[in-house]
Formats: sequence, C-alpha cells, structure tokens
Amino acid sequence: MTDEDDTVTRHLDNRRERLDEYLDREGLDAVWFARPNSFSWLTGGSNVVSRDADVGVAAAGYDRDDGWVVITDNIEAQRLADEELPDEFTVEETAWYESSLADAVADRTTGSAAADFDVPGLASVNASALRQPLSETDIERYRELGRETADAVERVARELEPEDTEHEVAAALKISLSTRGINAPVVLAGGSERAQKYRHFTPTFTELGDYAILSVTAERGGLYASTTRTVAFDPPEWLSERHSQAMQVETSALAATQAVSRLNGTASSVFDNIMAAYEHLGIPEEWREHHQGGAAGYAGREWFASPDTERPVETPMAYAYNPTVQGAKSEDTVLVTEDDAEVLTTTGEWPTRPVRGWDHEFAIERHEILHLSSE
Repeated sequence: MTDEDDTVTRHLDNRRERLDEYLDREGLDAVWFARPNSFSWLTGGSNVVSRDADVGVAAAGYDRDDGWVVITDNIEAQRLADEELPDEFTVEETAWYESSLADAVADRTTGSAAADFDVPGLASVNASALRQPLSETDIERYRELGRETADAVERVARELEPEDTEHEVAAALKISLSTRGINAPVVLAGGSERAQKYRHFTPTFTELGDYAILSVTAERGGLYASTTRTVAFDPPEWLSERHSQAMQVETSALAATQAVSRLNGTASSVFDNIMAAYEHLGIPEEWREHHQGGAAGYAGREWFASPDTERPVETPMAYAYNPTVQGAKSEDTVLVTEDDAEVLTTTGEWPTRPVRGWDHEFAIERHEILHLSSE
C-alpha cells in the first residue's frame, strides 16, 4: 500500500465511523453532501465549478447498503471520477437536461435520509457538527496548507513599498496563493490610512503609506486557513502597542479555548475570556468593533465566538481568532489540542515573540510587525 492509499484509507475510515454513528443516532439509512466544504470533507475532492454557487455540481453520499456514492450529471461524471474522487466512490450520472441535482438525489434515495442542501423528502443534516473535531488526515493536510499560505503571504509582504496600492497588493496575494493551488475567498490589504478607519479594509487604489496589514482566508481541499501580517515603513508610535494588545487578546482566546475544551464548555465561555482580556488591557469596548473569529476547519469559521454562541469547543481543532485594536490586528490559524497548541500558518522566517495569555499559564509564538525600509 502506498502512502497515498494509506491516507485515503484512514480518511474514509474516519468518515465511515462518524457517519455510522450519525445514521444510528438519527435512525437514517443515508446522508448526502453537496455543499462544497462538506463534499470536500467527505471525499477529499472538489465539486466546484462556479464559486458563486452555494451547492456544487455533485452530491457525495454514504449509504448503509451501497457505501460511498456520488451523483452528478453527465457533464461532470468522468472528470470527477478521474480527478477528484477516491476509487472507493461509485459515480452515478444523470443527463444534465433531465433533472436537478436535488431531484436526482431524491430519486436515488431509498429509505430515510438527510442532506446538507434542500432535497425533496429528505431531512436536513448539520454538517458542521460532523466535521468537528479534526481527524489525523485533516491535520496532516492542514499543516501543509497553513505553511504554504503563510509562505505565500510573507513573500508578498517582504516586497512591499509605501507607494504600492492596496489593489496591487491584493492581486499579488491572489497570484502567490494561486501558484500553490490555494484559493483565496478573502483577501484584505489595508494601508495606514484605511487600516485605521476600517476593520475590514477591502482593497482600493489607495497607496499603503506608513504601514500595511495583509489578511487572507485561504482554501484548499475544503480546509480553510486564515492569517494576517503587518509590515511597517514609517509607522505611527502607537502601532507597536496596539499590535501587542491584539496579540495578547488572541493568545488569551487560544488559552481559553484549550481550558474550556477540557471542561466540555462552549464558545460563549471563550468569549467571556476575550472580553476580560480587553478589559485587562484597558480597552474594554474594542471587542464591539469587530468579530473575534473562532473555530476553523472546513469553513472559514465553523463558528464565531460571541456572548451567545453555545457551540461546543472541541479538540483537536483549528482556531483562527482575529482581534483588532484600532489600526492593528493579530491573526493565525492554530491547532489546539488538549495539552498543546501549534501555529499552522507559520514559516519560521517571520519575526515572532512568545506571548502569554492573560490569566492563563499558556504562551505561544506570535507574529510581530516586520519593519521595512521606506527608501
């Protein structure tokens, strides 16, 4: 057995175990996934043709009697079988002009079933809950994605100049990611003028000026990694302090995540710690200006931490917290386990320093501001 075959076997064994448990619990015979992130979670491949579509061109299913099945139309069937799916999946095709994907799934299904998109006669499945926590094969792929995402962003960041426009930077980020086979659903590039005014600095033709913040959420194989880097040419005096504050809030959120997971707690408890960290830093209202991030995985955020989020905090799981303090931001995707934390979006080639979470015996390396010459 090759390493690739072994990975596929371990991947499908994990999915089978989770789905058998789900079908038993819900009293179902089959479950179907056509939304791109859950299709990728199940198959390891992609069903995306148009990135504007909420539902892909194929549905992947697990059936008690027939095992792994994919339904699609005759346009996509051979390509998916050749390029996107493990050999364990049987591909069944319909004529593109005869029925919709939902109708094809409904016609194919016998017994009781659920789906993650609207299918006549089928129940709805909470796919996010099935995707958590991460499996061993998820983590292996996440490490590669995180490292390559960070490398793509850092290579662009090191070449920046004050006269570059935000649009030029965003274009460079997209190209840098694309050459690594990574999609970029979110690319933010804020120069010193707009990064101080807005928390989401969608790119414009404004020049970077004194400093810049680059933020991306990247996707490959259904997994999402978020990271932020700050570069400075002639930064304002307050930038270093605010960046340090954002790093401490982020670290406090990660520390609280690990602690809450041990207690089988929920995301609202993590958010209590986030608010306490802002309070400790003397900026108690800053959390109101921007969401704080949360669990990552087969979505940019599987959930966002907030005062009322009662989603379970699980490990091993990726977390991407993104606190902002006016004009500054700290963000990475971090694998949190019961007794450890590993920054996934890192190359080891960017300046870092250890930061301790407030009110926790927990420290982790955080990415500092990179100072570049303005000449």
